[in-house]
Amino acid sequence: MEIWINPACSKCRSAVQLLDAEGADYTVRRYLEDVPSEDEIRQVLDRLGLEPWDITRTQEAAAKELGVKEWARVASARDRWIKALAEHPKLIQRPIITADDGTALVARTEEAVQDAMSRK
Repeated sequence: MEIWINPACSKCRSAVQLLDAEGADYTVRRYLEDVPSEDEIRQVLDRLGLEPWDITRTQEAAAKELGVKEWARVASARDRWIKALAEHPKLIQRPIITADDGTALVARTEEAVQDAMSRK
């Protein structure tokens, strides 16, 4: 299991604390420093069962500069969104946990973290 975090994020810190308290076996990826490639973002999106606009933090300054709220949310625009996430990783919703069963989820709640740990 891997968790993508921004250490400055309280939801990320809470998720890590819960994983530690449960003795979970996981690795941490500080995705602002170890930026995921476009292909890695595509793989995580497939595992999440979501589209890039579903995990884009549209209130971030970079999102406003890019005007992402105005971008089309259609299959033909998917690559544009993924490129923006790779170039501006702060736009990626967090934390994301890739579970051992091949799925992934955005783990912003304690329930979501527990769900990720239960996926074998």
